[in-house]
Amino acid sequence: MKIFIWRHSKRFSSWSMLDEPHVYKGNYMQAEVIVQADSEEEAFELLEKNGMWDIAELRKIRPEIISPDHPAIIGQLIHFT
Repeated sequence: MKIFIWRHSKRFSSWSMLDEPHVYKGNYMQAEVIVQADSEEEAFELLEKNGMWDIAELRKIRPEIISPDHPAIIGQLIHFT
């Protein structure tokens, strides 16, 4: 098993970024999803069942992949205003 982490922020997006992914079907400024699965494809299947994540858009973003059998920093979230 691996842990897949997708993060996307629209905080600094503008109309000039027309190819900017929109990964969640609701309106958002920041989106993050963390999935434990055997493969990235299995993670996408689980997300598709959830119904709120746009899989085609998520495929544009490389996830952070963590192997749970090794020590690691799972995530960090820092906001500066």
